[in-house]
Amino acid sequence: MSEKNRTRLTGERNTLGHMSPLRTPYVLLVDPSNICNLSCRFCPTGNRELIRKIHREQVVMDWEFYKKLIHDTKEFPDPIKVLRLYKEGEPLVNPRFADMVRYAKEKGNILRIDTTTNGLLFEKRLNRDIISAGIDQINISVNGVNSNQIKNYCGVEIDFEKYVENIRDLYENRGQCEIYIKAIKENLTGEEQKRFYEIFEGISDRIFLERISPAWPDFQFIDMEMNFETGNYGQAIEDRMVCPYLFYIMVVNSNGTVSTCVGDWQHKQILGDIKIQSLKDVWYGEIMQKYWRDHLEGKKDNYYMCRNCEVIRYGCFDNLDQHADEILTRLKGHQYV
Repeated sequence: MSEKNRTRLTGERNTLGHMSPLRTPYVLLVDPSNICNLSCRFCPTGNRELIRKIHREQVVMDWEFYKKLIHDTKEFPDPIKVLRLYKEGEPLVNPRFADMVRYAKEKGNILRIDTTTNGLLFEKRLNRDIISAGIDQINISVNGVNSNQIKNYCGVEIDFEKYVENIRDLYENRGQCEIYIKAIKENLTGEEQKRFYEIFEGISDRIFLERISPAWPDFQFIDMEMNFETGNYGQAIEDRMVCPYLFYIMVVNSNGTVSTCVGDWQHKQILGDIKIQSLKDVWYGEIMQKYWRDHLEGKKDNYYMCRNCEVIRYGCFDNLDQHADEILTRLKGHQYV
C-alpha cells in the first residue's frame, strides 16, 4: 500500500545554516537530456518556439563527458548524498539513461540516485534495465487521468491504458526502488483527484497531489492560476534574502555547463563548464563563492534570475537568512563544513 499525501521531502534534515558552506554538495543534479517528448503548458522546454528564440542548445548528455563527471565526484571529501538525473527535459530521451545509473553506482562517490520522468517511455525492457542498473527512486509526473486531459496539458496523444500498464509493470518489478507518483492538483477537479488516487495508489510506494508553483523565472504559465496560502512544504510564504538551494545543490546542464540552480532554464547564470573543469573546482571556485557572498550580504537582486525567482518564497524548506552572518564568517575564513 502506498503512502498518501507526502512530498519528496522525507527523513531527518540537518540544519543547513549550521552546515554551510559545504565542502561537498549534498545533491548533484545532472540533466541527461534537455529535450522533451511533451509540450506542457507549464514548462518552458515544452514551448519549442521559445527555446529556439533563446538559442538554447538541445542535446542529450555526451557519454564520455558523463563518465568524466562521475569520476569527478571522487575528488570531493564526502560522498554526494543524491545524484538527481533530471533538469529541463525528459531524462529517458537519453538512450543511455540506464547506463548512466549503472555507471554512477559502480564508479561514483554517490549514495543515492533518483530521477523525475513523465513515464511515457516506460516499457518492459527499459523498466528492467533501469531497475537492474540500481536506481533508488523514480518520481513519475502524471499530467492527467485520461488521454484527452494529457493531450490538453501536454500536447501529445497517448494510449492512457497502456501508459498505466507500463507504470504498473515498473512498480511490480521495482525491486528496492521506490516509486513516487504525483500530479498537479490545479489540473484536476475533485472527482478527477479521486480518480487519480484510484488509478495510481495501488501501483506506487508514495503518491501525492502537488501544488503548481512559479518554478521558472521569466516564464509565464498559460491559462493556469496559482493561489497560495502556504508554501510547498506548509511553510509561511515570505521574502527571503538567501537562496538555500545555492548552498547545497550543484546543477550540471546537458551540455556540460554548470548553472546556479534548476530554475536557470535560459542558462544565464553559469558557474563553469565541467568539460574543462572538475566538479570540485567549480564548487570551490570564485564564481560560486561570489554568488554565496552576495546572497549572504543581501545582494541577491544583483542577479537577474535570482531577482525574478519566486521559488525562494514558495518552494524552499530551509531558511538561511538567520544564519547569514555565521555562514559568511566561515566562508571568508575558507572554513567549509
